[in-house]
Amino acid sequence: MTSLRPIACWLLLAGATQLAAQSASTVAFTGFTLIDGTGRTPVSNAVLVVRSGRIVSAGAASSVAIPAGAERVDLSGKTVMPGLVNAHGHVTAPADLTTYAQYGVTTVFSLGNEPPSVFAARAAQNTPSLDHARVFLAGPVLAPSTAAEARSMVASDADQKVDIVKIRVDDNLGSAPKMSPELYRAVIDEAHKRGMRVATHLFYLGDARLLLAAGSDLVAHSIRDSVVDASVIGALKTRNVCYVPTLMREVSTFVYESTPVWFSDPLFLSHANKAWMDSLVLPARQAAMRASPAAQRYKVALEMASRNLKTLSDAGVTIAMGTDTGPTGRFQGYFELMELELMAAAGLTPTQVLASATRDAARCMKVDRDLGTLEAGKWADFVALDASPLTNISNVRQIASVWIAGNKVAR
Repeated sequence: MTSLRPIACWLLLAGATQLAAQSASTVAFTGFTLIDGTGRTPVSNAVLVVRSGRIVSAGAASSVAIPAGAERVDLSGKTVMPGLVNAHGHVTAPADLTTYAQYGVTTVFSLGNEPPSVFAARAAQNTPSLDHARVFLAGPVLAPSTAAEARSMVASDADQKVDIVKIRVDDNLGSAPKMSPELYRAVIDEAHKRGMRVATHLFYLGDARLLLAAGSDLVAHSIRDSVVDASVIGALKTRNVCYVPTLMREVSTFVYESTPVWFSDPLFLSHANKAWMDSLVLPARQAAMRASPAAQRYKVALEMASRNLKTLSDAGVTIAMGTDTGPTGRFQGYFELMELELMAAAGLTPTQVLASATRDAARCMKVDRDLGTLEAGKWADFVALDASPLTNISNVRQIASVWIAGNKVAR
């Protein structure tokens, strides 16, 4: 009879080797106050255990067991919250994903016109070694001229496996033609037949009403011309359509009539696009913005957008933080921090603002299985702050470190 002793020894050795490998890939973050993003009360002296980029457990030190051999990272005195999720940004190159991450934005929905390199970045991001922001994308912003072309464009989006379809229904304050209802209805209908969602850029209340009736799945900008009414509120709530304010988009349309105060902020300067800064302080460019009727109109639009944000939030519409960052002058990462402050200035509480930028944004963009809160099974994407954002939302600026899949982002 063959002895079982060698087999038993081999099994013990294999088990020990597996345990050692798990310990080597396991990190325990300790000593911090945890805001897990679920809405639960913050937990002091918390522990977050991460293995292979995902959270194993999170909670009070008294209730979380740290595996033997795990690496320990002391975050004593810090407040840890989920990484920010931007429901409306733009990524024009993989390097943008590092810039977003450096400011604590760990996930970006890029709503249009990404190059192949960004598609490649998306394909490679489900890895425990990730150390830059995650990206999801819309591909080309669709602008069909016929209903048949609209359906063909949606089919092309499907072939590219975009995460959401994007259309614009806006006349740029009367200076450009607007997509007709016939065309956007064809886009939305074809997208829904293929199991795809549609994000809509809009400006006017009337367009919002028609787009929601047509089946729009995400309002990607504020309604900025009129006070939102009961019919639009009802339509948003009935279909659980999320609303993305992008208040900093409005700011970018007029603020460079002079040099913004944040151009001297060390946090801004640490990762700002210097070429953009140089172009935005040119006297001729600033003079042109001061003389621009559109810039003055967008100042009024910001006031209306802020008012409508508060109304919709109070009515129970789900808000997803977004900024439309990416084009020149809309500084990725830093603008997201300012967006949170503008949302608070509009009347939302710090708790509501943080939910919009973490849990709710992830839910709205259908990535909450993996992102948005710090719970077991999800990617370990989080920000460690020197002060609590629940006390003052501006504390989101006090970034001590950023972690994606449990990996520290170089800052």
